[in-house]
Amino acid sequence: METASVFDIYRGTTHDGPGLRSTVFFQSCPLSCRWCHNPEGITAAPGVWWEARSCIGCMLCQDACPVSANPAGETGIHIDRERCIRCGSCVDACPTGAMSFIAREWSLPALLDEVLRDQAFYQKTGGGVTASGGECMVQHAFVARFFQELKAQGVNTALDTSGFAAFSAFEEVLPYVDYVLYDLKLLDASAHRQFTGQDNSFILENARKIASAVKEERFRAELWIRTPLIPGATATAENLAAIGDFIAGQMEGQVRRWELCAFNNSCITKYQRLGLPWACQDVPLLRKEETEALRKAAVSGGVDNELVFVTGLLRE
Repeated sequence: METASVFDIYRGTTHDGPGLRSTVFFQSCPLSCRWCHNPEGITAAPGVWWEARSCIGCMLCQDACPVSANPAGETGIHIDRERCIRCGSCVDACPTGAMSFIAREWSLPALLDEVLRDQAFYQKTGGGVTASGGECMVQHAFVARFFQELKAQGVNTALDTSGFAAFSAFEEVLPYVDYVLYDLKLLDASAHRQFTGQDNSFILENARKIASAVKEERFRAELWIRTPLIPGATATAENLAAIGDFIAGQMEGQVRRWELCAFNNSCITKYQRLGLPWACQDVPLLRKEETEALRKAAVSGGVDNELVFVTGLLRE
């Protein structure tokens, strides 16, 4: 039976495509963005995490671990991830749910049943289902079948992707996609490598190919670009102008929306649960005047002003 590793499902989202949506977060990502808001979804093999507020200090997890990977420290349980074999003994032993698996395997029928529970809301609001991650294209064969079945049920679909996948994988998925939410984080190759761990030539080439395919009506998806506004990384006038120039000059006039997604720090608890430091934990939210200046830089590259939107939390 076809299965996929999924680390979360958000219901009633409004920021991953039009209308009310269910967003399915697929495990694994080839990038390692310093600001990543879903660090639990990066690795291909999901592990266990610990929730301090649910822990009662019974230490049953420590007793149950066959490889002694759960030593106690001053701030609570510390999971030794190099030693952990992800057997689940600590999860089974924990009486409060403080220990839990990051992801679970879903069969195709089970995942379809889960997201179709909200089909009435999709129909009323023009919403649907979004595949995100991690990087959902790592599991592209499952995503293609998942979207194919959703389309047969009249549900609109959105693909939220970093673009870092073989174009042949996109060719499998895109026939069943209504919206492509495509990340363009940094245009400079060396900065992209510095902040994400990967070169962006692959991503830019795929963006061109997808835009060309949409123009030629090989796929009927609506193309949106999304750029995270990360202070000290992507949120510079130079970067936004460069991305704007790329969109205006090399995307075949096919981009229907460009979202500038303001940084937020709400994911800090995920890093705490994973016992990991976060490079952006002290980065402040952007102010409205800062995002307005960045938006002005974005449209300076030639993108239609009416296509550019700032989304996310701002600092008062």
